[in-house]
Amino acid sequence: MGYPMAGYLVKGGHDTLVYNRTAAKAAQWVAQYGGDSAPTPREAARDADIVFVCVGNDDDVREVILGDDGVFAGVNEGAIVVDHTTASATLARELHAKAETIGVGFLDAPVSGGQAGAENGQLTVMVGGDADVFERARPVIDCYARAITHIGPAGSGQLAKMVNQICIAGIVQGLSEGLHFAQCAGLDPAIVIESISRGAAQSWQMENRWKTMVAGEFDFGFAVDWMRKDLGITLEEAKRNGAQLEMTELVDRFYAEVQAMGGSRWDTSSLIARLERK
Repeated sequence: MGYPMAGYLVKGGHDTLVYNRTAAKAAQWVAQYGGDSAPTPREAARDADIVFVCVGNDDDVREVILGDDGVFAGVNEGAIVVDHTTASATLARELHAKAETIGVGFLDAPVSGGQAGAENGQLTVMVGGDADVFERARPVIDCYARAITHIGPAGSGQLAKMVNQICIAGIVQGLSEGLHFAQCAGLDPAIVIESISRGAAQSWQMENRWKTMVAGEFDFGFAVDWMRKDLGITLEEAKRNGAQLEMTELVDRFYAEVQAMGGSRWDTSSLIARLERK
């Protein structure tokens, strides 16, 4: 997702230097958008006003930001580091505290909207961190966002993303069961969706995924492996704060079944596949 997001920074008129752990991807980005690439996160961060990070998980974030050749080793005092990775709130707070000791602003800013949202510059961004740092970074984040919200102090962006994933898990499971029920009942899913999508059952998932779900096509977005990573972070946080997430725990197990079916890289709408196993 970071690839098209960085492209929108160029389109927004910002001088952009990129780093990717796969050098060929960085070279491809430079060929497409211009700018230049750096050999390490440390070099990419040097002299930057804002550094954006978008990787896979907590371990990746630690490596890219805290490593010997990481962002914090090269970033200048007064700069801002924005982490778009979906990671733990605990790590976000740790990085915020570390950033303060070196005179750097830090925002945890996970995104929602998937690959399509990144490619279309239409991401929803949930931000945790200091309000003044948020206001400085907001005009630049706006290059690839349709909505940006400051949720609260450090870690709040990650917590809001957990809420987002909890809601998506329930919606996709409900839509999967509804479509499965319609087919078992001999109804035409197209007619049913035409009707109920005009009422209280309407959702983004329904509007954008029902056709591909019925067709058994699951190559249109956020992978099951990544959803399970996110739900795992969420369930761990729930253990700490006492939240009761019965539905989320259940859907996480359902996604594990999809993985066992060979669907690790299918998109999250593939929950329907486990219902239609013969």
